[in-house]
Amino acid sequence: MSDPRITSSIFTRGAVDLGALRAAQTPATPAAAAPSPAGPGSAGGPGTPQTGGGGVTVIDVTEATFQSEVLERSLNTPVVIDFWAEWCEPCKQLSPVLERLAVEGGGSWVLAKIDVDANQRLAQMFRVQSIPMVYAVVGGQPVDAFAGVVPEAQLRQWIGAVLKAGGVSVEAPEDPRLSEADEALISGDLDAAERAYKKILSDAPSDAAAEAGLAHVALARRVSGADPAAALAAAAAAPDDVPAQLLAADVEVLSGQAEQAYARLVELVRRTAGDDREVARQHLVSLFTIAGPDDPAVAGARRALSRALF
Repeated sequence: MSDPRITSSIFTRGAVDLGALRAAQTPATPAAAAPSPAGPGSAGGPGTPQTGGGGVTVIDVTEATFQSEVLERSLNTPVVIDFWAEWCEPCKQLSPVLERLAVEGGGSWVLAKIDVDANQRLAQMFRVQSIPMVYAVVGGQPVDAFAGVVPEAQLRQWIGAVLKAGGVSVEAPEDPRLSEADEALISGDLDAAERAYKKILSDAPSDAAAEAGLAHVALARRVSGADPAAALAAAAAAPDDVPAQLLAADVEVLSGQAEQAYARLVELVRRTAGDDREVARQHLVSLFTIAGPDDPAVAGARRALSRALF
């Protein structure tokens, strides 16, 4: 997910002009005094703001309250606009997720729900051609938008980028699906863990935690039934035995000796050629995935691998 401040969107192409709306605004009325129909999944009822631990999180907005509840509010808190309608079935999928994430955010951002049937002028000014349509407003200006229903993992990433654009520093809540996958891995249910990690990656292909989890599942399968001491002894007795060296490296990673495992495989890459070299290289990269790209030991081993290859 790119930073919405630099994303090429309908806003950066000048498709939406909020100036005319500002000029035409009548004095704003507080949202609670100007109720509008509650969106799909709204828990607070018509016109009732929902609140979280940090303040207002979900509000119904009309043209009369748009200036105060969206533009002015966004000067201090990022606002996400959800254009919806009662008859819109996809809206009934997306809106409840947006509302739940807004409440979960505890006031770090606000969800402004706009019924397109009741607020056609707003929908026209934002050139809403299909719904659901979601916009982000930061500092009184729109910064990014998307249409349609998106997976929750991608939605979380998008909201995180919006918060970053608004200068909001919040700790992203842990994806409960990732917690379940990790628990399955820890308990030894490798099949369940693999399915869970793959499901996360189908929604968010670049999720580093899920990639690491999936690589850990593969590692656990490779060492299943192996005797660690025997594996290390076999590798020491046969330094050119590729399978023995790979298994020894796996054992070292699981025993907390990742740097030794990396060094073992870098040396194996240096000594081998052809298919054996490629097998060793790929195995080493899979171990890097478990640790993650920010691990200092991985950075050093990558440099050593590059020297061994070239």
